[in-house]
Amino acid sequence: MALKLYGGARSRASIVKWYLEELGLPYEFVQLDMQAGEHRQSAYLAINPFGKVPAIVEDGFVLWESGAILLYLSDRHDTGLTAEQRAWVAQWVLFANSTLSTGLFVETVRDAETPRLLSGLESQLATREWLVGDRLTAADIAVGSILGYATLMLKQDYADYPAIAAYLKRLGDRPPFQRTIMGRG
Repeated sequence: MALKLYGGARSRASIVKWYLEELGLPYEFVQLDMQAGEHRQSAYLAINPFGKVPAIVEDGFVLWESGAILLYLSDRHDTGLTAEQRAWVAQWVLFANSTLSTGLFVETVRDAETPRLLSGLESQLATREWLVGDRLTAADIAVGSILGYATLMLKQDYADYPAIAAYLKRLGDRPPFQRTIMGRG
């Protein structure tokens, strides 16, 4: 197997797994026992010196951080995007991993940021099915996973945001999403 994905239970490795499955790429998942500290052992620290997951190794190329991995996989394996669309994919991945995740998950800013962020995202999704172009991309993986995690972990309700709710339904109906993010398959 040319691509290995390293992760742990309940980690952001599931985001990368989701995208790998959407792309139809073969991969080997190496599950590290985080409770036992496998991610802090020298063998894994040689892959990620910070001992964090996820990380990938593909044909000798090593990369860690979920957003960077999504962007790499998009550039290398998701063909047919224009330069502008690739820039938009990067914009949404960075938005998801910094702005959206911070706004939804950091308790000290959550009350102020959640309505602002969800309203902006609602306006974007009200006019399109996917964030970039006419199909699912790494942008949807990044944003959709954060929205999905907010549902699972924070019981975030999107009833006041029908476009977001419909978007999550589209994502949630996809078998790779069910298997990886929702753990249902």
